[in-house]
Amino acid sequence: MQMENAQLPELAFNKAKQYEMVSGGCSQCTLAGIFDALGAKNDTIFKAATGLADGVGLTGDGHCGALSGGVLAIGYFFGREKKDFGDMMKLVKGNLLSKKLHGRFVQKYGTCRCADLQISFFGRFYNLYDAEEMKAAIKAGLLDTCSTLVGEVARMATEIILDARANDEKK
Repeated sequence: MQMENAQLPELAFNKAKQYEMVSGGCSQCTLAGIFDALGAKNDTIFKAATGLADGVGLTGDGHCGALSGGVLAIGYFFGREKKDFGDMMKLVKGNLLSKKLHGRFVQKYGTCRCADLQISFFGRFYNLYDAEEMKAAIKAGLLDTCSTLVGEVARMATEIILDARANDEKK
């Protein structure tokens, strides 16, 4: 039995949240939740998302890895293909949809920069390369907080993708 489109954003939320709780890597977890919900598979883009966690490379100095994962999913479904590389107009749809995700994210969280999100949630930024800092982050609620954020981004991106698909079908 095929799942109704209305249920897919919630499925993406639940899958992404669970992946983040167990596996970490917010960009990959967001992407995996969206791909699972929408029945997509692409290990290459999943692998490429590795270094986008916690800003970039666990630095916090970049936008949220979950947001990166959502943008990658949008690009997967609506991005410009290599064969169209010379056509700048083919950039428009994927960028507009990514901008929509960014706007929803910033509206909900006030910022998209990872370190700023951590400061907002926990009152400070955690260096996740340091074992003691990682323990402190987990004690502060990083797993639950970030896994919920990952799920929210997966839900938002899935809604945007489904809406764009529905609009394409109307044309």
